[in-house]
Amino acid sequence: MLEWLNLSVRWVHMITGVAWIGASFYFVWLENNLNRVNPKSGLAGDLWAIHGGGIYHLEKYKLAPPSMPDNLHWFKWEAYFTWMSGIVLLCLVFYWNPSVYLLAPGSSLSGPEGVALGIGSLLVGWFVYSFLCDSALGKRPALLGGILFVLLIAAAYGFSKVFSGRGAYLHVGAVIGTIMVGNVFRIIMPAQRALVAAIAENRTPDPALPAKGLLRSRHNNYFTLPVLFIMISNHFPSTYGSQYNWLILAGIAVAAVLVRHYFNTRHDSNRFAWTLPVGALAMICLAYVTGPKAPPSAPEVAPAQAASAQGPSFEKVHSVIQERCSVCHSAKPTSPLFSAAPGGVMFDTPQQIQQQAARIQAQAVTSQIMPLGNITQMTQQERDLIGAWISQGARTN
Repeated sequence: MLEWLNLSVRWVHMITGVAWIGASFYFVWLENNLNRVNPKSGLAGDLWAIHGGGIYHLEKYKLAPPSMPDNLHWFKWEAYFTWMSGIVLLCLVFYWNPSVYLLAPGSSLSGPEGVALGIGSLLVGWFVYSFLCDSALGKRPALLGGILFVLLIAAAYGFSKVFSGRGAYLHVGAVIGTIMVGNVFRIIMPAQRALVAAIAENRTPDPALPAKGLLRSRHNNYFTLPVLFIMISNHFPSTYGSQYNWLILAGIAVAAVLVRHYFNTRHDSNRFAWTLPVGALAMICLAYVTGPKAPPSAPEVAPAQAASAQGPSFEKVHSVIQERCSVCHSAKPTSPLFSAAPGGVMFDTPQQIQQQAARIQAQAVTSQIMPLGNITQMTQQERDLIGAWISQGARTN
């Protein structure tokens, strides 16, 4: 039931997230591509577009039309449901059993303390962000962006000291997601309501509120790609599983923001075209620096365990994997956490273990993110044993 609940909530989160991010991308594109040359009276600009076999003509008012239309479309529920489903997912995956997914092995925090820290970070993140935006920094967007970036990476570093790699990454994403939905709920929507109310009451709208809402909307737009990476990061243990996971997240976030900036500015010549190759080069560099080191040879790791110059025997490796890994990774897991092998990865036979040697190396030896929360208490000597066996060719005979 927990697995299907997880699946259902994750699906809702993905659907509503696609709708929210899609709207953000579209309206920023629309704003940037308006034709502002000699607009009609009262207009900021207009745009002609073709899609799906039809031609559209869109107009943006400088502030507001003379009277409100009968049907005005609002964009808010995508944001609200994305955040709400994300919080439910956070509870199901990380808070339901914090010792497995949330806390790092050997963390100084208890389960309830970890959950309290996670929830508290969401609230603190929003209030710090809102305070900085309302301060004098709000008029210096580049400096504000730099300070926000440093604070978020500092949060990632702090999380990495007490949370698992996955937990640290997802909580940075949750902080950013809370900031984004806070912008919608606390800034953008009130500004829009005030604009509509002024028109209905035949008053001159205050231009400061829509301008503030537009700024926060742009912040959300630049947050999107880092958040999307965090959403898929749990598939890539070389990122969150590294001892420098917070720096890797910083590098990927910078690359993502550069790419987003190119697409946000390409209407205004191609002076930021350099951001694309720089972003690509950054990803290549990150792939290089996160590459696993060559595992040590068997004599260097555990000479007493090496039966011969060929490295540890498979019998010893098989015994460790059966005791530490197969409780979950089996056709019939004995762990109460799973009813089927996670990811379809099973270690029931020597052939299955040999086929998964590269994955075992990445997740149990190099990054040591497996077993989850080290619930089976795999020792460093056992990890070294497996690494030595793999380095000698992962033979089963």
